[in-house]
Amino acid sequence: MKRIGIVVLMAGVLFSCQERIGKGVPVFTNFSEVSDIDISQGGEGAAEISAYDPMTQRLFVVNNELDSKVNVIDFSDIKNLMDLPGESIDVTPYGGGVNSVAVKNGLLAMAVEANTKTDNGSIVIFETTNLITPIQVIPVGALPDMVTFSPNGQFIVSANEGEPNDDYSVDPEGSISIIDVTDGFSYQTLGFGAFESQKEALMDQGYRVFGPEATLAMDTEPEYVAISANSTTAWVTLQENNGIAKVDLLGKQITEILPLGMKDYSKKANVLDPSDKDDAIELGNWPLKTYFMPDAIVAYSVGNTDFLITANEGDAREYDGFEEESRVEDLMLDETAFPNWEELQKKGNLGRYTATTISGDLDGDGDFDEIHGFGGRSFTIWNANGAMVNDYKTLEMDLINTNSSLYDDGRSDNKGVEPEAVEIGTSGGRTYLFVGMERADAVGVYELRGVGSIEFIQLLKVGDAPEGVLFIPEEESPNGRATLVVSSEDDGVIKVFQN
Repeated sequence: MKRIGIVVLMAGVLFSCQERIGKGVPVFTNFSEVSDIDISQGGEGAAEISAYDPMTQRLFVVNNELDSKVNVIDFSDIKNLMDLPGESIDVTPYGGGVNSVAVKNGLLAMAVEANTKTDNGSIVIFETTNLITPIQVIPVGALPDMVTFSPNGQFIVSANEGEPNDDYSVDPEGSISIIDVTDGFSYQTLGFGAFESQKEALMDQGYRVFGPEATLAMDTEPEYVAISANSTTAWVTLQENNGIAKVDLLGKQITEILPLGMKDYSKKANVLDPSDKDDAIELGNWPLKTYFMPDAIVAYSVGNTDFLITANEGDAREYDGFEEESRVEDLMLDETAFPNWEELQKKGNLGRYTATTISGDLDGDGDFDEIHGFGGRSFTIWNANGAMVNDYKTLEMDLINTNSSLYDDGRSDNKGVEPEAVEIGTSGGRTYLFVGMERADAVGVYELRGVGSIEFIQLLKVGDAPEGVLFIPEEESPNGRATLVVSSEDDGVIKVFQN
């Protein structure tokens, strides 16, 4: 096996690669921190997803630290943020917890799960000028995990994950709900039952259907939504399943499931550090494949052609009633496929790496002919039909080369930096891509040029476990400057950066 050592070039908090780091040239930043605010009371889950309303200059932040609520923050003076506890929204009258918020045209939409998460949830809608009484409470599928508005404000779309309960005795179907704001908030919830006949073909292309006694509809778990610039098409990540659903918003129909295949780490360009016990940050090639399993997704267009960008976090199913993870050292490896299996299973090599037990036994004889893992440790550009344009393979290398102290080697064996959030925005004629890395407490800033050319710009140090990354364009910003808001769930810190 070939190992590629990493040379640390510079360390710090904010760095730019507009001019290449390490060549003796001046280093400058494009985004600088201007303020922050801590909304926690010492626990976790205090600053998850954020949404901004330019009409009231308020920031709305999901807070599940104690009783579930949405914090309301005065954002009018961007350098002096103020939490407004008297205006916060108590979510408990509407269900068991809020998972996501979105704002458009003076409306605030909240995705609220039921008190029993396997029951159907709700999208609760307020006017941003009246946070006392909702104007609509709309039933959707089980466990609405993400909600967003279409760019034209016509549609509200929610991804209803439909997770099972802990002993896996109840497994509701995953679904996608479409609410038409312009038609009196009419709504429709779409399931995946029509794709049952395609299950084998989809699985042959890398789609995962594997829950105990689950149909494809039960096993499919929608995660995150992106919508085309013309507001006619949505793409919804199906994280645990390693796919994307394509949705016709006008026709109210899921038209396709797009399997995402696998990433082969035996290929020279694909490198990772698979061990937390090797006392080194050492990226290299290994005989394993991983599912991309994206969390967040954004859409953009070049001309009239749509493209997608996913943050390939990875996610395994871990329940009392079913668990798919195993260390490679505990797998029975096929000795023909892995003639050096004893060496591979050492803790400093692949032994500590977390793999799935539900795939990899290609011939069904009880041992593993391939090792399959979780997440791409990257972000990827796809076309509108799920074909790969560019897998940005050096996300972790950018972090390590810029500030190696932010790389948590203790997570090397399990999904690495965990790219979870992705956002896109335009400022000064440049298109920026922001990638939140949950296990590195950092956001990578990139410039996107044309269809798929990507340039690393800088690294931002943020709070503990960034969950929400929000871009506010100049025309909506309180002070007329492009703004990035990063909310972190493990410490409740919201950081604001401006261009």
